[in-house]
Order: sequence, then structure tokens, then C-alpha cells
Amino acid sequence: MLVAALAALADLVRAQMQPTAPGSSGGGSAPLPALGQPLRLPDEVVLLDDAVLRPVHERNKVLVLYWWASWCPFCAIQSPLMDKLWRAHRSAGLQLLGLSIDKKREEAIGHLRAKGYGYPSTWVTPEIEKLLPRPKGLPITVVLGRDGKVLMAEAGQLFPEDIEQIARFL
Repeated sequence: MLVAALAALADLVRAQMQPTAPGSSGGGSAPLPALGQPLRLPDEVVLLDDAVLRPVHERNKVLVLYWWASWCPFCAIQSPLMDKLWRAHRSAGLQLLGLSIDKKREEAIGHLRAKGYGYPSTWVTPEIEKLLPRPKGLPITVVLGRDGKVLMAEAGQLFPEDIEQIARFL
């Protein structure tokens, strides 16, 4: 039974990591942004709670962009750690923006409510996807410094100690 479960998980990972054609639903074809590269962000995003986040990256703050989905088993492990990071360090200048790639906005809203996550999150619309195309895989974590340049870019689930280390950028 364990072998079958591991095989099914491996199949899920392989399927998730398959590149998709540009413009197709699901994204996942962009490369990770390079370290030191400035990242262009939308001027504003509508969060899942209907609040408007503007500017997306506040001056003198570190911004964590976190692509996730309610159905992603790796996100299920990483999301509570991201919420903990955000709650512990938001008063010290840490911003976190979750980018849900769920097929329906309502699925993402329901998931956040059910789990009690408080970090700001938006649903990836085609407009957001144009500026912030999702790299291959999930979860994706990108950290922007106070100057808007990429300090960290990781595809796949992070270990708890890796997530805790994001605070070093503050």
C-alpha cells in the first residue's frame, strides 16, 4: 500500500512538473527569475478578500511572492509555514503575497478560510500572469529585497528551516 501511495505521489509530481504551452491554462512555463534581477509587479492587485493591495511592493519592505494552489500536496505542507513566517515578521517589514493558481477564485477563498491563513493572497488572473508568469512547479517562492530585486527564487517545497531563513533578508 505504501509503495502504491508513493508511486501515485511520484506520478502527481511528474504531471505537475510538465511544461505547459504559453497561453494555456495552468501556466508553469516561465523560468525562475534570476537573482539580482528587478521584477516588474502589477501596480495593484485585488486580494481574495476584495481589498486592493497598492502598491504591491511597499518601499523599504521585503516582499515574498508565493504561488500556491488548494489542491497542491506540497503547498499543504508549506502554506502553514508561510503563514507563520508572515505573522511573525510582518511588523518588521515583511510583506507576503500569495498567488493562487486555483481554477476558480472561490476555491482559493474557501481554502484560505478553512485553514485560517491570514497572509494576503490574490487569484492569478490573466493580467497578473502577464507580469508574473508562474515558473514550472509548485509551490514557488520568490523573495524581493527592499530595492525590488530578486534575493531568492525557489521551485518546489521548502523545508521549515529554509522558510525561517527568509527572515534574514529583513
